[in-house]
Amino acid sequence: MGIRYGFASSSLLCSEENNNTLCFDADEEDDLITNQRSGFYSDFYVTFPPQSEECVALLVEREPQLLPMEGYFKRLEIGAFEASVRRDAIDWILKVHLVHCHYNFGPLSAYLSVNYLDRFLSNYEFPQDKAWMTQLLSVACLSLAVKMEETEIPLPLDLQVGEAKYVFEPKTIQRMELLVLSTLKWRMQAVTPFSFLDHFLTKFIGKTPANTLILQSVDLILSTLKGIEFLQFKPSEVAAAAALAAVEDSQILDISNALSGIHVDKERVLACHELIQEVILVKKKRGNGTVPLISSVPQSPI
Repeated sequence: MGIRYGFASSSLLCSEENNNTLCFDADEEDDLITNQRSGFYSDFYVTFPPQSEECVALLVEREPQLLPMEGYFKRLEIGAFEASVRRDAIDWILKVHLVHCHYNFGPLSAYLSVNYLDRFLSNYEFPQDKAWMTQLLSVACLSLAVKMEETEIPLPLDLQVGEAKYVFEPKTIQRMELLVLSTLKWRMQAVTPFSFLDHFLTKFIGKTPANTLILQSVDLILSTLKGIEFLQFKPSEVAAAAALAAVEDSQILDISNALSGIHVDKERVLACHELIQEVILVKKKRGNGTVPLISSVPQSPI
């Protein structure tokens, strides 16, 4: 599958102005990103169309509208409860994303899942006494992202793998999806780093990027999902920093010259690039270990 011009496809056909809310009844109770995805991401950019400068400028203008609320990063940084919820949710989302490689899930589905998760947590007072709700939120965010982006949709039960502690009925997942949708005001077509990646790679190397360079950049972008420090940066800045790191790995690059004339803040890109370099070093030190993705059949809290 190819990314659709950097946006999720609008398959839900729902109003972004719907403000309905949903309540639950009281009794309704690291490193897997690198080695296992090169095969099923190999056609990620096959159908990606060229972008004009005007299009990129429009995306840069639009991207702040669909990010977590201001102050969210600071809350996570000081160790707010949402930090552990976010960590557990992203761990599960990435594991499931790899388990379902036979569905050929693209990287945009994983990124959108985390975008929905962060925006939800920044807007919603998450209950601390319902541990099962973290997994239910994870399932709902991934399910919504898959519905937005993919053409082959697993059944709700099939989606609940990856060392899940609980299994939820479809109607329970649907109710959580509605809560996420209403909290996000039904605005699901987020701008992501993948919206800009082809543009920046072409800018930096002066020609159409090879698949290997694209895949390396995609991998670097996905490696930023877990670190809360990357929430400081806009998708365009993450894309530019990841593209810069990928190109640097294959050729000598004049960074100052490469970053001139692009639609993002140079200093912020360099700061993000430095963090990505730290991630690369950590991954190299850890090596290529493997972790089992599925354990025993989980229980249902409902």
